[in-house]
Amino acid sequence: MSPEEVVLLCGAYIFLHKSISSKKKRKRWWVRNYLLRRQDVLSDLCMFDGSFINFLRMSKSDFEYLLQNVGPFIEKQDTNLRSAVTAETRLAITLRYLATGDSYSSLSYTFRVSKQLISRIIPEVCKNIIRVLKNYIQVPSSEAHWKEKAREWNELWNFPHCVGAIDGKHVVIEAPSNSNSDYYNYKDQFSIVLLAIVDASYNVIYANCGAKGRASDSGIFQETSFYQRMVEHRLNFPNQETISPDGPDLPYVILGDSAFPLSENLMRPYPGIHNRGTMKRIFNYRLCRARRVVENVFWNFMRGFSCIS
Repeated sequence: MSPEEVVLLCGAYIFLHKSISSKKKRKRWWVRNYLLRRQDVLSDLCMFDGSFINFLRMSKSDFEYLLQNVGPFIEKQDTNLRSAVTAETRLAITLRYLATGDSYSSLSYTFRVSKQLISRIIPEVCKNIIRVLKNYIQVPSSEAHWKEKAREWNELWNFPHCVGAIDGKHVVIEAPSNSNSDYYNYKDQFSIVLLAIVDASYNVIYANCGAKGRASDSGIFQETSFYQRMVEHRLNFPNQETISPDGPDLPYVILGDSAFPLSENLMRPYPGIHNRGTMKRIFNYRLCRARRVVENVFWNFMRGFSCIS
């Protein structure tokens, strides 16, 4: 006898026993009636692409692409007692949570899924999104690819020999148990740090997430594999070249703010205040304008997904 049949037999016995002992009591359902209409939510959203984007922060085509890749890992089988929550609904619940930070109770009424089940769905789906998309962000692997990134920076932001911009973002979290002050940051909040390097077209080419909020952006970056490969010249950066006919050979660099250490391939602004019109003032302006791309990327992240605000 299968486990489902055992459960069904036990349920039938309990139901029969309660019916005989107290016929006046209303019988309890395994699934509440309003929860059975959970598919109506996505069906209504799919009618209007604008509503879909506002609700899940992505287009229907992007959602379908993500579902196609993640779906096989989060899909559950129906049982004799109830229909499983579909992979489509599981993914939508998780994206809505990441987009708004809604409580499980609020999501329960929106999607007509119990909050107890939602508390299991969201961690599982997040884990499988990472599993499927962990190789989606790729660091350029060849000299030609890095030169293409540099060409984009020069054309779009008028900063030659730049191949990326780096910054860090504190993501507020609840205080972990027994964490002491490791996650307590300078803003008097508990957080982890999202570190990202982006190209001139707002694409993330490297990300590191999970460092303790107490650490500085510089300290976190120096512990990453990207930094180790950079200082050991294993990233295949192009060789130093001139940017003007009579100028010196200059390296290809990543742009950071004053929190990052100056190195051969990591450029930061000149420290201090400089007079208007001086070379250092102009250089700092050009660097900060180009580096604004990574700040805009984080702003777009926060606007779309409140979980990282």
